[in-house]
Amino acid sequence: MTAQDHARAALEFLEHSDREFVAGDTMQGSEKLWGAASHAVTAIAKQNGWDYGKYSHRVAAVKRLAEEYNDPWFTTAFGLAHKFHANFYYDFIEDAMIEEEGSIIHSFVHRILSMMEAPAP
Repeated sequence: MTAQDHARAALEFLEHSDREFVAGDTMQGSEKLWGAASHAVTAIAKQNGWDYGKYSHRVAAVKRLAEEYNDPWFTTAFGLAHKFHANFYYDFIEDAMIEEEGSIIHSFVHRILSMMEAPAP
């Protein structure tokens, strides 16, 4: 897959997550939300020639972005995305938090994708 393929997959996973949450399937919605964040990070990592194949590579890519943009929000938002990944297995996120924290993941994905092809500051 190309970086653009991963970017498209990220957006598709966002749409799928929204549908799953509306349908009441919080576990599938959570996993799709995680997939969106993971694909977005993979897209920008691949575009920049960074390692991306392992979870630890994606964590390193997010830390790199946080440092380059002097914005720790990246690591916080990716941590929330990982929380949704865990929710797929354990179904522990309260319904009231799904919308609030899910919107942060949406912002994370869109922000990462908007940075593609954009130079670092």
